[in-house]
Amino acid sequence: MIFADRTESGRRLAAATCWLRAEPGTEGLAIGYFGASAGAAAALWAAAEPDADVAAVVSRGGRPDFAGPRLPEVTAPTLLIVGGHNDLVLDLNQQAQGLLRCERRLEAVPGAAQVCKPGALEAVAVLARDWFTDRLAPAPQSASGP
Repeated sequence: MIFADRTESGRRLAAATCWLRAEPGTEGLAIGYFGASAGAAAALWAAAEPDADVAAVVSRGGRPDFAGPRLPEVTAPTLLIVGGHNDLVLDLNQQAQGLLRCERRLEAVPGAAQVCKPGALEAVAVLARDWFTDRLAPAPQSASGP
């Protein structure tokens, strides 16, 4: 049942992405997915779609294992963020990191069992901001022009 829920959420996110890409003025814009907790699996599921063309994914305190066999199909650079003292979720994210074939990084927030605790959320915000900034920013134009 849990896997089916994430599959449906992933399908809805993929459909929303298709809709967004068809909207006037969005062509050429990079898209990133941020999934927290249960939404992390949905973000990874949607990012594994063959035509997803997602520039980056951040999974915060999630269960990427719920994305099931789709993890190796994710091509977007993926940041997995977990609480450093949450051994179960840390282990599950380490396993998922091994299944991802894209650029990936696992960050454990020190001193946090859950990344939704005060102080830990600020660390998550900085990690996610930097991940997205580095991967969603438009490529700089050369001095000689486009």
